[in-house]
Amino acid sequence: MAALRGGMRPAVAARTFGVSRSSVWNWRRRVALGNISSLCSRKRGRPKGTRLAPHQAATTVRLITDRCPDQLKLPFALWTREAVRDLLAQRFGVQVSVRTVGLYLARWGLTPQKPLRRAYERDPIAVQRWLDEEYPAIERQAKAEDAEIHWGDQMGLRSDHQTGTSYGRRGVTPVIPGTGQRFRCNLMSTITNRGELSFMVFKENFTAAVFIKFATRLLRLRQRKVLLVLDRHPVHRSAPVRRWLARHAAQIELFFLPGYSPDLNPDEFLNQDVKSNALGRRRPATRSEMIANVRSYLRSTQRQPAIVKSYFHAESVRYAAG
Repeated sequence: MAALRGGMRPAVAARTFGVSRSSVWNWRRRVALGNISSLCSRKRGRPKGTRLAPHQAATTVRLITDRCPDQLKLPFALWTREAVRDLLAQRFGVQVSVRTVGLYLARWGLTPQKPLRRAYERDPIAVQRWLDEEYPAIERQAKAEDAEIHWGDQMGLRSDHQTGTSYGRRGVTPVIPGTGQRFRCNLMSTITNRGELSFMVFKENFTAAVFIKFATRLLRLRQRKVLLVLDRHPVHRSAPVRRWLARHAAQIELFFLPGYSPDLNPDEFLNQDVKSNALGRRRPATRSEMIANVRSYLRSTQRQPAIVKSYFHAESVRYAAG
C-alpha cells in the first residue's frame, strides 16, 4: 500500500511483491473504504474446538442416554446422527452437519449399539423392590432351609428360526436351502448358579399338566427343597398348579419375578443359547430331528457347568450369581 501511494502502478506492484493483480486491487479497495485492519493475517482452516458449550454437551449426552427421541418430540425411534442433529437444533439452536454430529458422538464416547427391548408396562419400582428386598429374602430362606434356588422358563422353538451370517459375493445375498414345512417344539428348563441344568422338551402346548410333569421330574432328581423363580405366566399361577404345590410344599416353592422383566431371569440366556446354536445354525428336516438336536445340545451343556454359570455373568442377572 505504501508503494501504491508512492506512485507505483498496481501491475508493477503485483510483479514486484509476487502477488496477483486481483489481490492488489482488492487490498486497494479495502484501504480506500477505511478497512485497513482487514489486511492483517488470520488463522486459516477449520476452527478448532466445538460450537457447543460444555453444559450443552453434558445435557445432550444425558438426554441421549436417559431418553428416547420420541420422548423429546423428535420424529425418530432410535438415536441416529440425524436425530442428534435435530436435537441440537431444537434444544440449543445450533446447526451442524451430520458428519460433525458423528465427531461429537465419538468425542463423548457414544457408539452405535443394538438396543434392548423393554416393555412400557414394566414397573421400575417393582423391579427395584425385587432386587433390594424380595430376592435377598429368597436367598436368606434358601440358606435357612438348606434349599436350592432354581431359575426356570419355557419357550417355543420353530424350524424356520435362523441366526448367524454366511459369506457370499458382495451384493448377492446367500441362499440357504431348507424345508418349507414349519414345525415346532417347546422347552421347559431350570438352571442354578452352581452350574446345574434340568430340562424337558415336549411337543404339546404348555399347560398346567405339562408344568406339573416337569416339576415332578425336577423333584425326583433333587435331594433338597427347590425354590423355583419363574415369570408370571398364567400356567404358573393356575389353580391346578397351586393345588399341586400345596401337596408338595415341603419340597418346592414358587416365586415370581416382576412383570415384564425377562432380563432379570438368567434362564433367558440359556434360551438364547439354544435358539442360536442348537436351532438357528442348523437345518432340521423334521420335527424329530429338531428335537434330537435340541436335546443333544442341552445334554452337552449339562456336562459343562461352567457354561451354565456363565449365564449369570450378564450385568442384569449378576445379582443372582452369589
